[in-house]
Amino acid sequence: MFSGIIEEAAKVIALRKEQENLHLTMECTFVDELKIDQSVAHNGVCLTVVEKTDKTYTVTAIKETLDRTNLGLLEIGSKVNLERSMLMNGRLDGHIVQGHVDQTAVCTEVKEADGSWYFTFEYKFDQEMAQRGYMTVDKGSVTVNGVSLTVCNPTKNTFQVAIIPYTYEHTNFHQIKQGMVVNLEFDIIGKYVSRMMSFQ
Repeated sequence: MFSGIIEEAAKVIALRKEQENLHLTMECTFVDELKIDQSVAHNGVCLTVVEKTDKTYTVTAIKETLDRTNLGLLEIGSKVNLERSMLMNGRLDGHIVQGHVDQTAVCTEVKEADGSWYFTFEYKFDQEMAQRGYMTVDKGSVTVNGVSLTVCNPTKNTFQVAIIPYTYEHTNFHQIKQGMVVNLEFDIIGKYVSRMMSFQ
């Protein structure tokens, strides 16, 4: 489980295909604290550390993950938002994030707002999935590339998020441009409420 508070935007230093799997090798500042079999969220995708050196670690994404996320679009040098699993003895600064990406979205606009930025994202709308909580609501939570954010101006298939300078600089939001694909995880509480309502 995660909170959506990014620890580091780290670089991909190697990509290796093996059949339908993709091995991603990352370099980050906390690699010495990682252990084999530990969970780390990559752009919001929970992946397991399978190899480790003094300066790098490697995780593996399977076909299902590559089909549902933007990890297959990464290149060497791409920055990836990293978060280790949440400690249960601390404050929950973001919201409850599972690290299970629901679908991708496309950035349709980036607008500077005198010191902050508004990003607009569009995702494929499915009525049945929306009834199960796969949607955004005004002032609700959404995870974009692993970042816990507050929704504003949602429509049926779009929403905006406001990004402060700290988030812009310390995550890969500074690399997101119009047309880029991001990972979405909708709020798990909304999914559970929608599911319970369907039985009434």
